[in-house]
Amino acid sequence: MSISTPPATPPRAVSTTDWAIEADGLVKTFGDNRAVDGVDLRVRAGTVYGVLGPNGAGKTTTISMLATLLRPDGGQARIFGHDIQKEAQIVRQLIGVTAQFASVDENLSATENLVIFGRLLGLGRAQAKQKAIDLLEEFNLLEAARRPLKKFSGGMRRRLDLAASLIAQPPLIFLDEPTTGLDPRTRAQMWDTIRRLVASGSTVLLTTQMLDEADQLADRIAVIDRGRVVAEGTADELKASVGTASLQLRLDDLADTEDVLRAIHTVLGAQGTVSPEASRITVPMTDVGRVTDLLVTLREAGIRLTEMSVQKPTLDEVFLTITGRGVETDESETATDQNSQTRINA
Repeated sequence: MSISTPPATPPRAVSTTDWAIEADGLVKTFGDNRAVDGVDLRVRAGTVYGVLGPNGAGKTTTISMLATLLRPDGGQARIFGHDIQKEAQIVRQLIGVTAQFASVDENLSATENLVIFGRLLGLGRAQAKQKAIDLLEEFNLLEAARRPLKKFSGGMRRRLDLAASLIAQPPLIFLDEPTTGLDPRTRAQMWDTIRRLVASGSTVLLTTQMLDEADQLADRIAVIDRGRVVAEGTADELKASVGTASLQLRLDDLADTEDVLRAIHTVLGAQGTVSPEASRITVPMTDVGRVTDLLVTLREAGIRLTEMSVQKPTLDEVFLTITGRGVETDESETATDQNSQTRINA
């Protein structure tokens, strides 16, 4: 978590640009390792921008540079029009950072931690205490307000960490894998909180390895692999880039399989694929309007279906197609972002 000492009321984002983040050719090296290799990003103000990538892809390193925690070795970036190197102090007043590990005192209570952050950010004693109470209520932590953090669950700690990054109400919030390790209920609460932040005018850059999280929250998504942006667009655009939707048919009588495959070829001009268990037929769906013709043909032939559905490509398929590997990687590939994370926590 980034802590600086701006005035009690940080400046709001200037209205001369629609972009919360503009990054061009960002580069960062660690020895012989080119951790970030020319990353370009455009994040529009008032949106959620998702960054996907395997462990070690350079996600955390990129955030560290944008948040002024690491100096780029190449390229440039602006936060609401302010250069991250030449105007670093102004940039720090415009952002909040929730890193993968909380920078908190384990022996202090939730309230005490938030009050300390508030005081460091220039708030008066009474103002810092009231802000702490408001945030604890927002994140459903009032009942545990006096409990030492070492007795908090993982979900409670993540909520407190996000609360701490919002003390100054920054217009841009970096969330680095904010729901990792959370149970489904707590994750859903965090998603609701992120949506409320954006609805109130904030911009969120979210790194995640959870593809459903990016699908649920992000207005646009960048896929980073080996230090480069290898794909960018909305979730639907990325899905469309790897193929069309498919029609799934499950037959009441398996003896009709050959007749159905012939009807698919005749009506749709496509080749149906029979699943290994021979109970489901999958058809590429390039013309939605002709699906009705197929269903009419099957009904006239007396062929009954027990199930019909349309399956769109998933972000999982997008990720595998673009990167050639899954989100999780082995430990040797995580060194890049671990090195960057060490510098964040320091």
